[in-house]
Amino acid sequence: MTKLRELTGFLDELLNLKAFPDDPSNNGLQFEGGAEVAKAVFAVDACQATFDLAADKDADFVFAHHGLSWGPGVRRATGLSANRLTALAANGISLYAAHVPLDANPEFGHNILLARMLDLQEIRPFGLYHGQSIGFAGFLPKPRSIAGIAKIMDEKLPSSGGFRAIGESEQTQAHSVAVISGGGAWPELFEDMSGFRPDLLITGEAGHEVFHPAMEAGVSILTLGHYRSETPGVLAVMRIVGEKFGIRTEFIDLPTGL
Repeated sequence: MTKLRELTGFLDELLNLKAFPDDPSNNGLQFEGGAEVAKAVFAVDACQATFDLAADKDADFVFAHHGLSWGPGVRRATGLSANRLTALAANGISLYAAHVPLDANPEFGHNILLARMLDLQEIRPFGLYHGQSIGFAGFLPKPRSIAGIAKIMDEKLPSSGGFRAIGESEQTQAHSVAVISGGGAWPELFEDMSGFRPDLLITGEAGHEVFHPAMEAGVSILTLGHYRSETPGVLAVMRIVGEKFGIRTEFIDLPTGL
């Protein structure tokens, strides 16, 4: 068992929260359920299903990539928000969220871990989001087809889910690759590629609005699924917390297929 303030203080420093003041997520402790933590669960999404499972597993701390409080935060505790907060309060569960700090971390964030799964070489920061580089880019040891890259990611990522190649056929060969998890394809990204223009962008999901900018920039896109692309960092933080504090930890896998 550990003190909540010790765990959250450690996470604040580990994730360097102060370096991301413009993140729309209100990173850090979002709900205080109790003063001590005996079991922590880790999930991609803070949602009713996560909180119900946390209670079933006798957890008193939830770490989530997508928290509940964004921007001005929860203004009214009604409807779905009331249900979620009630579940936390009734079971004495604290909620901690880390959004962009977990995307961008150069040691255990989603994007660096995805890049390492492909053994990218000459890795460099890539993709400005609210003034911060949150992705990573580099070169494959040898060119691979997009289908071959998808196969590697499928073998190394938890859960299951389909992949989608946008712009070229799955047999297109890629050498230079950029990685930004989640909704990491936005139109302006393709305007800001003067320093490094990859053959392939690997991300979680891509909307209609990025198709033409990507095609005009000559960049193919491989989507892994938003949820699935943002599991690596959560799992890494779980291992770090378990080793540091010796408390019980468990990953709650709730894939959306999106």
